Formats: sequence, C-alpha cells, structure tokens
Amino acid sequence: MRKLLLATALAFAATGAMAQDGTTAPDGPGPNLVLEIGGGVSGKVVIDLSPDVAPQHVERITQLANEHAYDDVVFHRVIEGFMAQTGDVQFGKRGGDLSMAGMGGSKYGDLPAEFSNRSFTRGMVGMARSASPDSANSQFFIMFDAAPHLDGQYTIVGHVVEGMDLVDKLKKGAPEMNGLVEDPDYIVKATIE
Repeated sequence: MRKLLLATALAFAATGAMAQDGTTAPDGPGPNLVLEIGGGVSGKVVIDLSPDVAPQHVERITQLANEHAYDDVVFHRVIEGFMAQTGDVQFGKRGGDLSMAGMGGSKYGDLPAEFSNRSFTRGMVGMARSASPDSANSQFFIMFDAAPHLDGQYTIVGHVVEGMDLVDKLKKGAPEMNGLVEDPDYIVKATIE
C-alpha cells in the first residue's frame, strides 16, 4: 500500500490553508537532521528534530540517517502549496526504478503513532503513513504551508530551521498525478548534528 499522505490535493485546497510569512523557527535542542539537496536545486536544509514530541520516530530518522539510508533518496511527491515528501529508503533511491517510490519503508518495523497537539504549519516535518495510524516507517514530508486538517492525524517530528527557501524550490509534481515528480530532486546526503 502506498505510504502517501491520505489527504489529497483537493482536500488541501478545501481547507483554505493560509501561507505563513516564510520566517524560519528557532533551532531547539535538536538533534538536527541535515539534508544536502541535489538535482535542479542544491544546498542544505536543517531540520530541528523533536524527541520530546515523537521519541520513537526521531530515533528511527536518526538511525536511518546514521546508516546513510536516506542518501540518494528522492523527493518523490511534491505538491505546490502543500508539502514535499521523501524518505522511501526501499524504493526511492535515485538512479533506480522509481515506479514504486512512496510504497516502501525501511528494513525496520512500522512505528506506533506519536500524535501531539502541535500544528502542521509552514516548515513542519511530519511522518508519512498509510491508512493505519501506526504505519509510519521512514518517509517524511515538509510542509510548504499550513494544513490544519493534518493536525492530530500524522506524527510531527520537527521543523525546518534553515533552508526553507530551498524546499520551496524543489521540483513540483503534476497535480493530476497527486504530486508524483518526474526526474525529482533528491537527498545527496543526510546527517545528524
């Protein structure tokens, strides 16, 4: 089953979500997930992870980054005004057959939901999942704008503290293909700092 956000672009449009002012949130205690981005854009995106909010999910992201599992993984689903999704370490590796990107996870089991009272605003990072709330694994998404209809439905793992302008420039997918991207940008290297 595809590990895509269940909310469609149509549902997003119906929420009337308003764009934020674009400022980045302050860096907290971390750890930080640092993504070196390549493709049509290049640069660094820094995500302040929130182990106090989602300890199991942050532990998983940290583990996969330390194992270099996120290296060369594409942003397979990018929807203008909504979010950019990546992290399919099983089927989303650059240079391979990307026809199943978004349907995989990691070699580790799925995680139980760690929902919080935090809101999905611009720059927030959440975990993608299938229909089951307890199906997040390795994939995550970065919000372009607020999406209150996701609040309490997806685990928030952190927020962008640097490089949101780069996230804004990621290649977008076709709306009729639910944001699936042809020749997508990708994570060159992911590290924990």
